[in-house]
Amino acid sequence: MTATDFKSFDDFYPYYLEEHSNRTCRRLHFIGSSIGIALLVAAVVTLNPWLLLIGLIQGYAWAWVGHFFFEHNKPATFKYPWMSFKGDWKMWWQMLTGRIKF
Repeated sequence: MTATDFKSFDDFYPYYLEEHSNRTCRRLHFIGSSIGIALLVAAVVTLNPWLLLIGLIQGYAWAWVGHFFFEHNKPATFKYPWMSFKGDWKMWWQMLTGRIKF
């Protein structure tokens, strides 16, 4: 598929969820994103911009371990960076609120 195959984020999100069907992969995404949020807050509180970079690296590192070792696919970020970023946070929220199993 190409980016033009998705007319909207709503069209993209079911594809995104298919690419995250492995529960361990989803858990690793959740952990990495949560660490990223914590580091974002720490960066604001301490006025340390390096924590933003570390948070970004943490978020992606955990997710990519999930894809390469558990899901056995390439992260959607490589083809659809913006929609994938939005998908990460929608899936994170749905896991936090119980709509998707942790």
